[in-house]
Amino acid sequence: MFDIERWQEIFDTIRKNKLRTFLTGLSVASGIFILVILLGVGQGMQNGISQEFEDDASNSIWVWTRPTSVEYKGLNPGRFFNMTNEDYGFIYKKNEEFIEYQSSRVRIWNAIASFEKESGNYRIEGVFPDFQFIENETMVAGRFINQQDVIEKGKIAIIGNKIKNDLFKKDIDPIGKYIRLNDITFKVVGVYSDKGGEREEERIFVPSTAAQQVFNRGQNINNLSYTLKPEKDFQTAVAKSEEFVASMTSYLKTKHIIAPSDERAIGVNNSLEQAKRFYDLMFMIKAFFWWVGVCTIIAGVVGVSNIMLIIVKERTKEIGIRKALGALPVSIIGMILHEAIFVTAIAGCTGLIFGLLLLEMLGPMIETDFISNPSVNFNVALTTVFILIFAGAVAGFFPAWRAARIKPIVALRDE
Repeated sequence: MFDIERWQEIFDTIRKNKLRTFLTGLSVASGIFILVILLGVGQGMQNGISQEFEDDASNSIWVWTRPTSVEYKGLNPGRFFNMTNEDYGFIYKKNEEFIEYQSSRVRIWNAIASFEKESGNYRIEGVFPDFQFIENETMVAGRFINQQDVIEKGKIAIIGNKIKNDLFKKDIDPIGKYIRLNDITFKVVGVYSDKGGEREEERIFVPSTAAQQVFNRGQNINNLSYTLKPEKDFQTAVAKSEEFVASMTSYLKTKHIIAPSDERAIGVNNSLEQAKRFYDLMFMIKAFFWWVGVCTIIAGVVGVSNIMLIIVKERTKEIGIRKALGALPVSIIGMILHEAIFVTAIAGCTGLIFGLLLLEMLGPMIETDFISNPSVNFNVALTTVFILIFAGAVAGFFPAWRAARIKPIVALRDE
Protein backbone atom coordinates (compact mmCIF):
# COMPACT_ATOMS: atom_id res chain seq x y z
CA MET A 1 0.00 0.00 0.00
CA PHE A 2 1.36 3.45 -0.96
CA ASP A 3 2.26 5.50 2.13
CA ILE A 4 2.71 9.16 1.20
CA GLU A 5 3.92 10.11 4.68
CA ARG A 6 6.76 7.58 4.42
CA TRP A 7 7.86 9.11 1.12
CA GLN A 8 7.69 12.64 2.60
CA GLU A 9 10.00 11.51 5.41
CA ILE A 10 12.48 10.05 2.92
CA PHE A 11 12.60 13.22 0.81
CA ASP A 12 12.86 15.42 3.92
CA THR A 13 15.86 13.39 5.09
CA ILE A 14 17.49 13.64 1.64
CA ARG A 15 16.91 17.43 1.49
CA LYS A 16 18.51 17.90 4.92
CA ASN A 17 21.61 15.93 3.87
CA LYS A 18 22.01 16.69 0.15
CA LEU A 19 25.82 16.38 -0.02
CA ARG A 20 25.96 13.24 2.10
CA THR A 21 23.22 11.56 0.05
CA PHE A 22 24.88 12.63 -3.22
CA LEU A 23 28.26 11.19 -2.25
CA THR A 24 26.67 7.97 -1.04
CA GLY A 25 24.69 7.60 -4.26
CA LEU A 26 27.79 8.43 -6.30
CA SER A 27 29.69 5.50 -4.79
CA VAL A 28 26.86 3.10 -5.69
CA ALA A 29 26.41 4.59 -9.18
CA SER A 30 30.16 4.32 -9.80
CA GLY A 31 30.11 0.65 -8.81
CA ILE A 32 27.31 -0.23 -11.24
CA PHE A 33 28.85 1.95 -13.96
CA ILE A 34 32.22 0.20 -13.63
CA LEU A 35 30.54 -3.24 -13.60
CA VAL A 36 28.58 -2.49 -16.79
CA ILE A 37 31.67 -1.16 -18.60
CA LEU A 38 33.79 -4.15 -17.54
CA LEU A 39 31.10 -6.62 -18.64
CA GLY A 40 30.75 -4.74 -21.93
CA VAL A 41 34.49 -4.94 -22.55
CA GLY A 42 34.42 -8.64 -21.66
CA GLN A 43 31.64 -9.25 -24.19
CA GLY A 44 33.56 -7.20 -26.76
CA MET A 45 36.62 -9.39 -26.23
CA GLN A 46 34.50 -12.50 -26.71
CA ASN A 47 33.03 -11.02 -29.92
CA GLY A 48 36.51 -10.19 -31.21
CA ILE A 49 37.88 -13.64 -30.48
CA SER A 50 34.85 -15.26 -32.11
CA GLN A 51 35.48 -13.22 -35.27
CA GLU A 52 39.08 -14.43 -35.33
CA PHE A 53 37.74 -17.98 -35.69
CA GLU A 54 35.26 -17.05 -38.44
CA ASP A 55 37.97 -16.88 -41.12
CA ASP A 56 38.09 -20.69 -41.29
CA ALA A 57 35.72 -23.44 -40.18
CA SER A 58 35.48 -23.47 -36.38
CA ASN A 59 36.37 -27.18 -36.13
CA SER A 60 39.20 -27.26 -38.66
CA ILE A 61 42.49 -29.16 -38.32
CA TRP A 62 45.57 -28.24 -40.38
CA VAL A 63 48.67 -30.41 -40.72
CA TRP A 64 52.04 -29.61 -42.26
CA THR A 65 55.62 -30.90 -42.08
CA ARG A 66 58.79 -29.38 -40.64
CA PRO A 67 62.42 -30.57 -40.25
CA THR A 68 62.84 -33.37 -37.71
CA SER A 69 64.42 -32.40 -34.40
CA VAL A 70 65.29 -35.82 -32.91
CA GLU A 71 67.73 -38.47 -34.17
CA TYR A 72 65.88 -41.71 -34.86
CA LYS A 73 66.93 -45.10 -36.28
CA GLY A 74 70.21 -43.75 -37.60
CA LEU A 75 68.60 -40.72 -39.27
CA ASN A 76 69.99 -37.33 -38.24
CA PRO A 77 67.79 -34.46 -37.04
CA GLY A 78 67.03 -31.67 -39.52
CA ARG A 79 65.73 -34.12 -42.10
CA PHE A 80 62.94 -32.92 -44.40
CA PHE A 81 60.14 -35.22 -45.53
CA ASN A 82 57.01 -34.89 -47.64
CA MET A 83 53.51 -36.18 -47.11
CA THR A 84 51.99 -37.95 -50.10
CA ASN A 85 48.66 -38.83 -51.67
CA GLU A 86 49.00 -42.23 -49.98
CA ASP A 87 49.04 -40.56 -46.57
CA TYR A 88 45.99 -38.50 -47.48
CA GLY A 89 44.04 -41.58 -48.58
CA PHE A 90 45.05 -43.73 -45.62
CA ILE A 91 44.12 -41.12 -43.01
CA TYR A 92 40.69 -40.74 -44.58
CA LYS A 93 40.01 -44.49 -44.64
CA LYS A 94 41.09 -44.88 -41.03
CA ASN A 95 39.04 -41.93 -39.74
CA GLU A 96 36.18 -41.77 -42.23
CA GLU A 97 33.53 -41.89 -39.49
CA PHE A 98 34.87 -38.67 -37.89
CA ILE A 99 35.70 -36.58 -40.99
CA GLU A 100 33.21 -34.06 -42.38
CA TYR A 101 35.38 -32.28 -45.02
CA GLN A 102 38.93 -32.98 -46.16
CA SER A 103 41.48 -31.67 -48.62
CA SER A 104 45.18 -31.92 -49.25
CA ARG A 105 47.11 -28.85 -50.47
CA VAL A 106 49.85 -28.52 -53.04
CA ARG A 107 51.43 -25.08 -52.74
CA ILE A 108 53.33 -23.13 -55.40
CA TRP A 109 54.75 -19.94 -53.89
CA ASN A 110 55.33 -16.69 -55.82
CA ALA A 111 53.75 -17.95 -59.02
CA ILE A 112 53.35 -15.41 -61.83
CA ALA A 113 49.74 -14.99 -62.95
CA SER A 114 49.04 -12.90 -66.04
CA PHE A 115 46.12 -11.80 -68.18
CA GLU A 116 46.84 -9.78 -71.32
CA LYS A 117 49.19 -6.98 -70.15
CA GLU A 118 48.55 -7.36 -66.41
CA SER A 119 50.51 -9.72 -64.15
CA GLY A 120 51.39 -10.29 -60.51
CA ASN A 121 52.94 -12.71 -58.04
CA TYR A 122 50.43 -14.90 -56.18
CA ARG A 123 50.21 -18.23 -54.43
CA ILE A 124 48.77 -21.25 -56.25
CA GLU A 125 47.13 -23.95 -54.14
CA GLY A 126 46.09 -27.33 -55.48
CA VAL A 127 43.07 -28.44 -53.46
CA PHE A 128 39.98 -30.66 -53.44
CA PRO A 129 36.31 -29.48 -53.61
CA ASP A 130 35.84 -29.68 -49.80
CA PHE A 131 38.44 -26.96 -49.32
CA GLN A 132 35.80 -24.30 -50.01
CA PHE A 133 33.97 -25.28 -46.81
CA ILE A 134 37.12 -25.73 -44.72
CA GLU A 135 38.28 -22.21 -45.61
CA ASN A 136 34.77 -20.69 -45.58
CA GLU A 137 35.25 -19.24 -49.06
CA THR A 138 32.26 -17.36 -50.50
CA MET A 139 31.79 -17.61 -54.25
CA VAL A 140 31.27 -14.16 -55.79
CA ALA A 141 30.95 -15.50 -59.30
CA GLY A 142 31.12 -18.84 -61.05
CA ARG A 143 31.87 -22.03 -59.11
CA PHE A 144 34.48 -23.78 -57.04
CA ILE A 145 36.44 -26.92 -57.97
CA ASN A 146 34.30 -30.05 -58.36
CA GLN A 147 35.13 -33.75 -58.30
CA GLN A 148 35.11 -34.00 -62.11
CA ASP A 149 37.86 -31.38 -62.25
CA VAL A 150 39.94 -33.52 -59.89
CA ILE A 151 39.39 -36.71 -61.89
CA GLU A 152 40.15 -35.05 -65.23
CA LYS A 153 43.07 -33.02 -63.82
CA GLY A 154 41.40 -30.03 -65.40
CA LYS A 155 43.40 -26.85 -65.86
CA ILE A 156 40.80 -24.59 -64.29
CA ALA A 157 41.37 -21.82 -61.74
CA ILE A 158 39.38 -20.08 -59.02
CA ILE A 159 40.79 -16.63 -58.27
CA GLY A 160 40.36 -14.33 -55.29
CA ASN A 161 38.59 -10.98 -55.44
CA LYS A 162 41.88 -9.11 -55.12
CA ILE A 163 43.41 -10.99 -58.06
CA LYS A 164 40.32 -10.22 -60.13
CA ASN A 165 40.75 -6.51 -59.37
CA ASP A 166 44.48 -6.68 -60.12
CA LEU A 167 44.36 -8.53 -63.41
CA PHE A 168 40.99 -7.63 -64.93
CA LYS A 169 39.50 -4.28 -65.76
CA LYS A 170 36.19 -3.37 -64.12
CA ASP A 171 34.16 -4.04 -67.26
CA ILE A 172 35.70 -7.48 -67.89
CA ASP A 173 34.03 -10.59 -66.47
CA PRO A 174 36.84 -13.04 -65.60
CA ILE A 175 34.60 -16.12 -65.80
CA GLY A 176 35.54 -18.11 -68.90
CA LYS A 177 38.71 -16.10 -69.53
CA TYR A 178 42.13 -17.74 -69.74
CA ILE A 179 45.03 -16.71 -67.51
CA ARG A 180 48.60 -17.96 -67.50
CA LEU A 181 50.09 -19.41 -64.32
CA ASN A 182 53.88 -19.72 -64.69
CA ASP A 183 53.27 -19.66 -68.47
CA ILE A 184 50.71 -22.48 -68.32
CA THR A 185 47.16 -21.66 -69.46
CA PHE A 186 44.27 -22.11 -67.02
CA LYS A 187 40.60 -21.24 -67.47
CA VAL A 188 38.98 -19.08 -64.78
CA VAL A 189 35.72 -20.68 -63.60
CA GLY A 190 35.14 -18.90 -60.32
CA VAL A 191 35.86 -15.83 -58.15
CA TYR A 192 35.78 -16.06 -54.34
CA SER A 193 35.94 -13.71 -51.36
CA ASP A 194 37.40 -14.45 -47.94
CA LYS A 195 36.57 -12.94 -44.55
CA GLY A 196 40.30 -12.82 -43.86
CA GLY A 197 40.62 -9.92 -46.31
CA GLU A 198 42.91 -9.23 -49.24
CA ARG A 199 45.78 -11.33 -47.92
CA GLU A 200 43.58 -14.42 -48.12
CA GLU A 201 42.30 -13.38 -51.57
CA GLU A 202 45.80 -13.46 -53.11
CA ARG A 203 45.50 -17.20 -53.76
CA ILE A 204 44.56 -19.12 -56.89
CA PHE A 205 42.93 -22.50 -56.36
CA VAL A 206 43.37 -25.28 -58.91
CA PRO A 207 42.55 -29.03 -58.68
CA SER A 208 45.14 -30.85 -56.56
CA THR A 209 45.75 -33.47 -59.26
CA ALA A 210 46.34 -30.79 -61.88
CA ALA A 211 48.78 -28.92 -59.60
CA GLN A 212 50.80 -32.08 -59.02
CA GLN A 213 50.97 -32.90 -62.72
CA VAL A 214 51.46 -29.43 -64.20
CA PHE A 215 53.97 -28.18 -61.65
CA ASN A 216 55.92 -31.45 -61.35
CA ARG A 217 55.08 -32.28 -57.75
CA GLY A 218 54.62 -36.00 -58.29
CA GLN A 219 52.65 -37.52 -55.39
CA ASN A 220 53.87 -34.97 -52.84
CA ILE A 221 51.55 -32.67 -50.91
CA ASN A 222 52.35 -29.77 -48.55
CA ASN A 223 49.39 -29.75 -46.18
CA LEU A 224 46.40 -31.70 -44.98
CA SER A 225 43.22 -29.99 -43.81
CA TYR A 226 40.10 -31.43 -42.22
CA THR A 227 36.91 -30.56 -40.42
CA LEU A 228 35.28 -33.11 -38.14
CA LYS A 229 31.61 -33.96 -37.88
CA PRO A 230 29.66 -31.97 -35.24
CA GLU A 231 29.33 -33.50 -31.77
CA LYS A 232 26.62 -33.10 -29.14
CA ASP A 233 28.69 -30.67 -27.05
CA PHE A 234 31.91 -28.64 -27.18
CA GLN A 235 33.88 -30.86 -24.78
CA THR A 236 33.10 -34.00 -26.81
CA ALA A 237 34.12 -32.21 -30.00
CA VAL A 238 37.48 -31.20 -28.44
CA ALA A 239 38.09 -34.77 -27.23
CA LYS A 240 37.29 -36.24 -30.68
CA SER A 241 39.59 -33.74 -32.41
CA GLU A 242 42.44 -34.58 -30.01
CA GLU A 243 41.86 -38.29 -30.63
CA PHE A 244 41.93 -37.71 -34.40
CA VAL A 245 45.14 -35.65 -34.23
CA ALA A 246 46.86 -38.27 -32.05
CA SER A 247 45.92 -41.07 -34.47
CA MET A 248 47.02 -39.09 -37.52
CA THR A 249 50.39 -37.95 -36.11
CA SER A 250 51.12 -41.48 -34.87
CA TYR A 251 50.57 -42.84 -38.39
CA LEU A 252 52.68 -40.13 -40.06
CA LYS A 253 55.57 -40.63 -37.62
CA THR A 254 55.56 -44.39 -38.16
CA LYS A 255 55.27 -44.06 -41.95
CA HIS A 256 58.04 -41.47 -42.33
CA ILE A 257 60.40 -42.87 -39.65
CA ILE A 258 60.09 -40.02 -37.16
CA ALA A 259 60.82 -40.38 -33.46
CA PRO A 260 57.62 -40.64 -31.37
CA SER A 261 59.09 -37.99 -29.06
CA ASP A 262 59.68 -35.50 -31.93
CA GLU A 263 57.15 -32.73 -31.31
CA ARG A 264 58.49 -30.46 -34.06
CA ALA A 265 58.47 -32.60 -37.21
CA ILE A 266 54.69 -32.47 -37.69
CA GLY A 267 52.91 -29.17 -37.23
CA VAL A 268 49.24 -29.27 -36.23
CA ASN A 269 46.80 -26.41 -35.83
CA ASN A 270 43.63 -27.65 -34.13
CA SER A 271 41.15 -24.76 -34.07
CA LEU A 272 38.99 -26.45 -31.43
CA GLU A 273 41.93 -26.66 -29.02
CA GLN A 274 42.71 -23.01 -29.67
CA ALA A 275 39.07 -22.06 -29.21
CA LYS A 276 38.95 -23.97 -25.91
CA ARG A 277 42.02 -22.11 -24.62
CA PHE A 278 40.57 -18.76 -25.65
CA TYR A 279 37.14 -19.47 -24.19
CA ASP A 280 38.67 -20.71 -20.94
CA LEU A 281 40.70 -17.51 -20.81
CA MET A 282 37.61 -15.44 -21.57
CA PHE A 283 35.70 -17.17 -18.77
CA MET A 284 38.44 -16.24 -16.30
CA ILE A 285 38.62 -12.65 -17.57
CA LYS A 286 34.84 -12.20 -17.35
CA ALA A 287 34.79 -13.79 -13.90
CA PHE A 288 37.52 -11.35 -12.85
CA PHE A 289 35.52 -8.42 -14.28
CA TRP A 290 32.46 -9.56 -12.34
CA TRP A 291 34.58 -9.82 -9.18
CA VAL A 292 35.99 -6.30 -9.60
CA GLY A 293 32.56 -4.86 -10.38
CA VAL A 294 30.82 -6.61 -7.50
CA CYS A 295 33.58 -5.57 -5.08
CA THR A 296 33.11 -1.98 -6.22
CA ILE A 297 29.36 -2.29 -5.62
CA ILE A 298 30.01 -3.78 -2.18
CA ALA A 299 32.20 -0.77 -1.35
CA GLY A 300 29.28 1.49 -2.28
CA VAL A 301 26.85 -0.64 -0.28
CA VAL A 302 29.10 -0.41 2.78
CA GLY A 303 29.00 3.37 2.33
CA VAL A 304 25.19 3.27 2.23
CA SER A 305 25.11 1.11 5.36
CA ASN A 306 27.41 3.51 7.21
CA ILE A 307 25.28 6.48 6.22
CA MET A 308 22.14 4.71 7.40
CA LEU A 309 23.82 3.98 10.75
CA ILE A 310 24.56 7.70 11.07
CA ILE A 311 20.94 8.51 10.20
CA VAL A 312 19.71 6.04 12.84
CA LYS A 313 22.03 7.66 15.39
CA GLU A 314 20.77 11.15 14.50
CA ARG A 315 17.13 10.03 14.71
CA THR A 316 17.48 7.97 17.89
CA LYS A 317 15.23 10.29 19.89
CA GLU A 318 12.63 10.37 17.11
CA ILE A 319 12.65 6.57 16.93
CA GLY A 320 12.20 6.39 20.69
CA ILE A 321 9.17 8.65 20.54
CA ARG A 322 7.69 6.54 17.73
CA LYS A 323 8.12 3.37 19.78
CA ALA A 324 6.70 5.06 22.89
CA LEU A 325 3.62 5.97 20.86
CA GLY A 326 3.18 2.33 19.83
CA ALA A 327 5.19 1.96 16.62
CA LEU A 328 6.00 -1.68 15.95
CA PRO A 329 9.61 -2.82 15.30
CA VAL A 330 8.61 -3.92 11.78
CA SER A 331 7.51 -0.35 10.91
CA ILE A 332 10.83 1.04 12.17
CA ILE A 333 12.73 -1.53 10.07
CA GLY A 334 10.53 -0.72 7.07
CA MET A 335 11.21 3.01 7.41
CA ILE A 336 15.02 2.57 7.36
CA LEU A 337 14.98 -0.14 4.68
CA HIS A 338 12.73 1.97 2.46
CA GLU A 339 15.17 4.87 2.47
CA ALA A 340 18.24 2.64 1.92
CA ILE A 341 16.65 0.78 -0.99
CA PHE A 342 15.41 4.02 -2.56
CA VAL A 343 18.83 5.74 -2.45
CA THR A 344 20.62 2.62 -3.68
CA ALA A 345 18.14 1.90 -6.48
CA ILE A 346 18.10 5.47 -7.82
CA ALA A 347 21.90 5.78 -7.72
CA GLY A 348 22.43 2.30 -9.15
CA CYS A 349 19.95 2.76 -12.00
CA THR A 350 21.65 6.06 -12.84
CA GLY A 351 25.02 4.31 -13.05
CA LEU A 352 23.44 1.50 -15.10
CA ILE A 353 21.87 3.91 -17.59
CA PHE A 354 25.09 5.92 -18.02
CA GLY A 355 27.08 2.71 -18.53
CA LEU A 356 24.65 1.37 -21.14
CA LEU A 357 24.52 4.72 -22.95
CA LEU A 358 28.32 4.91 -23.09
CA LEU A 359 28.56 1.39 -24.52
CA GLU A 360 25.76 2.14 -27.00
CA MET A 361 27.49 5.28 -28.28
CA LEU A 362 31.13 4.20 -28.24
CA GLY A 363 30.80 0.41 -28.59
CA PRO A 364 30.25 0.27 -32.38
CA MET A 365 33.24 2.59 -32.87
CA ILE A 366 35.68 0.23 -31.10
CA GLU A 367 37.14 -2.27 -33.56
CA THR A 368 40.48 -3.86 -32.67
CA ASP A 369 41.91 -7.31 -33.29
CA PHE A 370 40.44 -8.75 -30.09
CA ILE A 371 37.63 -6.34 -29.11
CA SER A 372 34.55 -5.90 -31.26
CA ASN A 373 31.32 -4.03 -30.42
CA PRO A 374 31.47 -4.19 -26.58
CA SER A 375 27.93 -4.39 -25.23
CA VAL A 376 25.79 -5.73 -22.40
CA ASN A 377 22.62 -7.66 -23.19
CA PHE A 378 19.28 -7.04 -21.51
CA ASN A 379 19.48 -10.11 -19.25
CA VAL A 380 22.77 -8.93 -17.75
CA ALA A 381 21.36 -5.42 -17.25
CA LEU A 382 18.31 -6.92 -15.53
CA THR A 383 20.59 -8.99 -13.30
CA THR A 384 22.41 -5.86 -12.16
CA VAL A 385 19.05 -4.27 -11.24
CA PHE A 386 18.23 -7.24 -8.99
CA ILE A 387 21.72 -7.02 -7.50
CA LEU A 388 21.00 -3.37 -6.74
CA ILE A 389 17.70 -4.08 -5.00
CA PHE A 390 19.28 -6.83 -2.94
CA ALA A 391 22.28 -4.63 -2.13
CA GLY A 392 20.02 -1.81 -1.00
CA ALA A 393 18.10 -4.19 1.29
CA VAL A 394 21.35 -5.53 2.78
CA ALA A 395 22.71 -2.01 3.22
CA GLY A 396 19.67 -0.91 5.18
CA PHE A 397 18.89 -4.07 7.15
CA PHE A 398 21.54 -3.86 9.87
CA PRO A 399 20.95 -0.16 10.65
CA ALA A 400 17.19 -0.88 10.61
CA TRP A 401 17.63 -3.83 12.96
CA ARG A 402 19.67 -1.65 15.30
CA ALA A 403 16.95 1.02 15.21
CA ALA A 404 14.22 -1.54 15.97
CA ARG A 405 16.10 -2.72 19.09
CA ILE A 406 16.40 0.77 20.63
CA LYS A 407 14.52 0.98 23.93
CA PRO A 408 12.20 4.00 24.17
CA ILE A 409 13.47 5.09 27.62
CA VAL A 410 17.07 5.05 26.41
CA ALA A 411 16.19 6.86 23.19
CA LEU A 412 14.29 9.62 24.99
CA ARG A 413 17.34 10.33 27.19
CA ASP A 414 19.55 10.63 24.08
CA GLU A 415 20.97 14.10 23.41
